[in-house]
This record gives sequence, structure tokens and C-alpha cells, in this order.
Amino acid sequence: MNGTVERIRLYAKQLKLPSFGEYQSLARDASESHWGYEEFLVELLKTELEHRQANQKQRLIRAARFPLIKTLDCFDFANLKNIDPVVVWDLSGNEYLRRRENIIFIGNPGTGKSHLSIALGLCACQAGFRVRFFSAPALATELVEAQENHTLTKMVKQLLKTDLLILDDLSYLSFSRHQSELLFQIISDRIERASTIVSTNLEFSRWTEFFGDAMLTAALVDRLTHRAHLLDMNGESYRLKQRRNADLGPGDTQG
Repeated sequence: MNGTVERIRLYAKQLKLPSFGEYQSLARDASESHWGYEEFLVELLKTELEHRQANQKQRLIRAARFPLIKTLDCFDFANLKNIDPVVVWDLSGNEYLRRRENIIFIGNPGTGKSHLSIALGLCACQAGFRVRFFSAPALATELVEAQENHTLTKMVKQLLKTDLLILDDLSYLSFSRHQSELLFQIISDRIERASTIVSTNLEFSRWTEFFGDAMLTAALVDRLTHRAHLLDMNGESYRLKQRRNADLGPGDTQG
């Protein structure tokens, strides 16, 4: 009997069917429930499929390179007076990805733009979409380095294959003319081909502060917002609120 078990495990490994190699617990369930051969095979195949799907989700999450794992169910919408939680939860269904639409979070620092960007990116991974997270300054730097190393074409192709590009923290840090042009190329090339999430502290009229060129900025905003969900994230900073609560202490009240 042990020889038979070992052969099953060996064949399962060679065929890359790991769940088949651990069939014994399922066989006990089959015996107790009086399954026929077909029912046992169906359950064995179902277990293998679930195992592969779980592994695929984990691979997609690792490939996304999120700085932290954030979820929607732990996000506090109370601070955001201009955001309807229903809208965000609807976006978590990923229909905007299927329609190749964009999402832009605009608001002051500390209101949860990065949290929501990551949470929606995680929802996309769990649905089988390819996601890549970048801070805007990091992407600008990597694009320049890729060009210097003659790998820019390869990087651009990889980014175009990504179903969702998350561009976080497009804020006060200015870019060089060259960096701006490369970022413009990436964003504009994805329009109507794949989705992009952008989080920014500045309204569109102030994007020239970090892109510099007014015509380039206007063209970028026009392309990015053409098919986009714009969410006003202005509100009280979560970090400021936490510091104030910590300073007040459990027995104090605000004046």
C-alpha cells in the first residue's frame, strides 16, 4: 500500500498536480459519504483547481509589489464627506478594468488615497488581473534607468501588458523634462488599452508644478480623464487625527 501511495505522489509531482498527491483525506471523505468513482474524481479535480487559483492570486499579489496590504473592509469612510462608499465598493467589482477606465484620487495628504489604491489593486489581483504598483517618483526614476540601460522598450511593453497600473503619490515632487516625457508616454499609451489608478495631492490645474510643461500637462490630463472615475478625497488627515487622539489621551476631550 505504501508503494502505491508513493507512486501516486510521484506521478502527481511529475504531472504538476499537487492536490492529487494529498488525496488521502479526500479519499476518507469519499468513503464516509459513499461517493462513486466519478464523484471522487470531481472533488479531486475541484480541489486541484482551487489550489491553483489560490496560488495564482498569491503570484499576482507578489508581482504587484504593493508596499503594504490594505483592504476595503478596514477603510474608514467617515472622514471623507465627498465620497460615497457605495461608489468605491462598486469599483471593487472590477468592471472599470473590463471597460479599460481609469480612477483618479485627488485630495490633501493623509486621507487614504494610497489605501484605496492598494485595496482596489488587491481586488483586481484576486479577480485574476495583472497589477503593478509604483510611486510616481520611483516609476520616473526606473524609466530613466531603463532607457540608460537600453531596456526601456522591454519595460514599456511589460507595463502595457499590465491590466492595472497604480501610480501613487503624484504630488509636490517635480520631475525633470525627460522624466515627464517618459511618464506621459506610459500613461498616454495605456489610454483605452488598460486601466490606470492615479493618486495625487494637487488639482489638475496645478499639475504643471511637477510636470513643468503646460501643453504636455494639458494633453496628459485630457487623455487620463477621458474615461475616468474622479474621486474627491479631501478631508481630515487620518494621521493627524490619530496624533491628536493620542495627544488627548483616553480621558481627555477636545476643546
